[in-house]
Amino acid sequence: MQFIQFILDLGPTVMMPIIVTILGLLFRQKFSKAFRAGLTIGIGFAGINLVMGLLVSNLGPATAAMVERWGLTLDVMDVGWPISASISFGTSIVPAVFGICIAINFIMLAMNWTKTMDVDLWNYWHFIFAGALVQYLTGSVALGLAAAGLSFIIILKFADLSAPLVQDFFGLPGVSLPHTETVSWAPLGIIINKILDKIPGINKIQLDTDAIQKKFGLFGEPMLMGIILGAGIGALAGYGAQGIIQLGISMSAVMFIMPRMVRILMEGLLPLSESAREFLQKKFPGKEVYVGLDAALAVGHPAVLATGLVMIPITLLLAAILPGNRLLPFTDLAIMPIFMIWAVLPSKGNVFRGIITGTIFMIAILYIATDIAEVSTIMGHAAKFNFPEGATTISSIDGGAHLVPYLIYKIVQFFTGI
Repeated sequence: MQFIQFILDLGPTVMMPIIVTILGLLFRQKFSKAFRAGLTIGIGFAGINLVMGLLVSNLGPATAAMVERWGLTLDVMDVGWPISASISFGTSIVPAVFGICIAINFIMLAMNWTKTMDVDLWNYWHFIFAGALVQYLTGSVALGLAAAGLSFIIILKFADLSAPLVQDFFGLPGVSLPHTETVSWAPLGIIINKILDKIPGINKIQLDTDAIQKKFGLFGEPMLMGIILGAGIGALAGYGAQGIIQLGISMSAVMFIMPRMVRILMEGLLPLSESAREFLQKKFPGKEVYVGLDAALAVGHPAVLATGLVMIPITLLLAAILPGNRLLPFTDLAIMPIFMIWAVLPSKGNVFRGIITGTIFMIAILYIATDIAEVSTIMGHAAKFNFPEGATTISSIDGGAHLVPYLIYKIVQFFTGI
């Protein structure tokens, strides 16, 4: 456990270069080439984290101001994804889940049951979260481990099936995104998009970033869209002129810089993908392997960012009006774009459809987050989480986005009668 914790504490900006360098050597790359690729990927992740930090540090206070200004009072506090991760890593099943998932991935690759090689080890906390939900529900470590393993298998298959769309739209050759909070929603996003294709009128509305830029010229460029959307959120938060302008410029910077950080990361990833393909073609002719990475790679697309920013006030409105919702959206509002990847992707960047699909996603996410609030609170106490002042029950938007773990949790709940 201490060794695993040491590796995790390095963070993705250090852990990924080490993993990629080792993989490069396994795929017969020269050390210099493998190390350079790993270091470039680390730099790309560092850049992405810096831009995500800019996004969160500016949107966080704005969303808090919106919650206060709108007078929302709900009894389940959204404490954010970092707490879900911390609670997961604080459970007793962590080492076993890592071992099980790595073994499953190796076996599935060897047996041609998956194409995804999930090297995003830090985000294995998603599968620990699935196991922890079931473990704390039933008190059974064995059931918890089974839930974690099953969640991992399903997410790998979803990543395989969705990889061609991801690679084509985001320009990420050889990549899949086995990221539970996002790819869990891929089937639903695809189904909703097919339904929208059948609705007269709606099926004619095309509002992707290229169409917006063509229609509005300079004001349709991502950086200008960032200013407009950021300023709009600042106005809804009750900011003065200075705050509105500052938030607008910050969101403009995020929309302009993020795609460039992703390109840096891809510069390092492409040599690994090519070496893996060549190595596997020699050993196993016809075999194709995807490198499984963090879905943060996809957040930089202007359509994803734009949809995510629009969905912040919509989510607050939904929280206020949905009967039975108890979650007060707060911390995770600042990372809303990450939950919108599969709202946008099936329509290939149509922001209009993204908002419709995203609204459906968020209705489900709010109800799921409410439903797991009690077990999340138990897990929080067990992990000695320091609850915010006045908060007695906790959950998160991110926790509600773990659709596959939640469905496994509900199935276990149904059959055990707990």
